[in-house]
Amino acid sequence: MKALQYRTIGSRPELVEIEKPVPGPSEILLRVTAAGACHSDEFIMGTSAEDYYFKPLPLTLGHEVAGVVEQIGDGVHDVEVGESVLVYGPWGCGRCYQCAQGQENNCEKGMRAPGIFSDGGMAEYMIVDDARHLVPLGDLDPVQNVSLTDAGLTPYRAIKSALPHLVPGTTAVVIGSGGLGHVAIQLLKALSQSTVVVLDVAEERLDFAREVGADHAFLSTPDAIASVKELTGGHGADAVFDFVGIQPTADLAAGMIRTAGQIVVVGVAKGAVPIGQTTVPLDVNGRAINWGSRTELMEVVELAKRGAISIHVEQFSLENATEAYDRLHAGQVRGRAVIVPA
Repeated sequence: MKALQYRTIGSRPELVEIEKPVPGPSEILLRVTAAGACHSDEFIMGTSAEDYYFKPLPLTLGHEVAGVVEQIGDGVHDVEVGESVLVYGPWGCGRCYQCAQGQENNCEKGMRAPGIFSDGGMAEYMIVDDARHLVPLGDLDPVQNVSLTDAGLTPYRAIKSALPHLVPGTTAVVIGSGGLGHVAIQLLKALSQSTVVVLDVAEERLDFAREVGADHAFLSTPDAIASVKELTGGHGADAVFDFVGIQPTADLAAGMIRTAGQIVVVGVAKGAVPIGQTTVPLDVNGRAINWGSRTELMEVVELAKRGAISIHVEQFSLENATEAYDRLHAGQVRGRAVIVPA
């Protein structure tokens, strides 16, 4: 079968032929219908040999996966061949305290996420290790909704935790309107009555942010701090969601947050917000989040079924998947790049 793999440290992904996998006991074989390309993949491929801690190469990419159940292994129950499903990506041990709550993203023994720590779904077929990692997709289009598994789930978790603070009259700032950020804008409009402000690096990105619901949009420069302060009567934002995660955006978040505000860092990079008595306003709460729980993915799917969120998709064939990553690397993808094997 065809698969897109990261094979050599520092290289770009390659389309290769590998053997079609066979499900063992408790495993499920999926015929992949769609797989999302994510900036996390770029982070993996940009990691040096000294710092690389992911699955030993070669690694089949793809942690956002939708598919149809092709074959089930011994001991698999409550899954039907032909069923359309999404793959919940943060695979945990299933037995620790966090996993028992469905919080496999916080597994105490460490995740085995596909496309990161095991082979993923950017291929014609993939193995899913356990039926609990499958969420029914129903009648939803897999290409349009595959990225609910990360680009939908991750901002949902970030925003859900901050909702008690996002009462009417508050202001929420989204830094970065890309794959996750453009969903965050929609989630904030669907789940809160906050004014939504978006920061990004180019006017066309700000136009896109306005299209999906942003109330205000500013270029992501140091001047944005003054713009947000002016918009909020000098107070600053009640919540800032940083979907970039580099130091300049972390500095923006720290500079525009108000007293008792929430800063949530989502972007996978090396930026950091120093939380201390003299570095940010008092009572500011900072979080760095990772993915979300199985139950939260089910909630995100329900929001999609109700039309509350819609992911903007640019579609590529598996043969053109390297182009998708090249465009993602260059910041030229509007929304989410999705690879369709068939």
